[in-house]
Amino acid sequence: MTRFLSDAKKADGIFWGWYVVFGSFSIMIISYGVRYSFGVFVKPMFVEYNWPMTIIQLGSSINLVMYACTGVFTGWLLDRFAPRWIMIVGILATSAGLILASFIKTPLGLYLSYGVLVGAGSAGCGMVVTSVAIGKWFNRFRGLAIGISSMGIGVGTMLMAPLAGYIVKHYGWRNGFLSIGVLMLSVGILISYFFMGKYEPGQIGLLPDGDMPDNDLSRASDEVKLEGKASLKLVLKTIQFWILVFCNVLAVMTVMMTFNLQIAYAIHNGIRELEAAAALGIIGISGSCGKFFFGWFSDRVRDAKYAASTGFAIMATGMFILINAKTVGILYGYALIYGFGYGSLAPVMPYMISDRFGRQALGAAYGVLIFFATGLGGSVGPLLGGYIFDRTNSYDIGWLICLMALLIVAVTILALKPKNQRPLF
Repeated sequence: MTRFLSDAKKADGIFWGWYVVFGSFSIMIISYGVRYSFGVFVKPMFVEYNWPMTIIQLGSSINLVMYACTGVFTGWLLDRFAPRWIMIVGILATSAGLILASFIKTPLGLYLSYGVLVGAGSAGCGMVVTSVAIGKWFNRFRGLAIGISSMGIGVGTMLMAPLAGYIVKHYGWRNGFLSIGVLMLSVGILISYFFMGKYEPGQIGLLPDGDMPDNDLSRASDEVKLEGKASLKLVLKTIQFWILVFCNVLAVMTVMMTFNLQIAYAIHNGIRELEAAAALGIIGISGSCGKFFFGWFSDRVRDAKYAASTGFAIMATGMFILINAKTVGILYGYALIYGFGYGSLAPVMPYMISDRFGRQALGAAYGVLIFFATGLGGSVGPLLGGYIFDRTNSYDIGWLICLMALLIVAVTILALKPKNQRPLF
């Protein structure tokens, strides 16, 4: 910890990269707290309108497709510009979508507000933006920095899901959408404006991690520009990248199916609404611990693929427990274990891309990865789970599919070659 603090303090103060980490952490609390609270709204909409579960889950799937498509564009922008205005535009769109969602009366209204607006806006203030922003400021502490910032996802889940659950229970689901929309608008813009205005350390005459250049200040900017001029075309030609895509598609499919349906599943098993919503909060707590641990672990293990495989295996263990979660105690046990393993996704995946393909291609490459993982895997997950429930009146088959998918990716990720071996096909 002493080394951590000493290396962080450079150039007459705290290295600006750590302010970027703090801003990213704060944005993650709001952005992902909103996203993972959607499960709180599913049952009330189902009860009020009697829409089939598949119809409701389609709104979540559209949200993820829009997030994925827009993420490719924001990733490209982040290789060229500071994240401040990208994030502000994203927050404005997300807040508008949430506020409009409080007025919906038809599935089309849900699809346009929560699906299109919130989905596209989230790409401007989500993991693609923060991970790429941080990745440009750090080398030695990249895993730790991304891990700390991504802890905001867990904290947001821990705080926002119970808050949304409380508002929905006592004031209705419409006021729930309205409240979190106003909260995101008021807090998110301030954080983005003050902490996310710088692009990379060369702008302040430093190298990544706050290191000083050997000669003159201009060399810092030159090194950042010259380092790792990896082309996205070359990245897309590597089998390594497509292994990452395959693993992330299956993993995100399980995450979104689980997060969107676990509350309805718990209520289906006789667990009370607030107790069911609290499981998301527990995932938030354990997920935050997992993000910090796996970020730290990635900096120290020989290859971050071992950290990824460990995380997938822990998630699979959690899914096995969820299949048998007929009581509150078992549900919370699942949430602790699954959440800790799920915490590996946020820090490890951008780390592996930067590690293998360079920081200069990080934005575009990570954007494309998210396009497939979220747009394909994330959108299929809720739809598949909703379809299975509509056909069988049971969630068990969906959970079994998630379990098998996680076991497959835990093994497949180990096929990645070490970072010094990058064959092109």
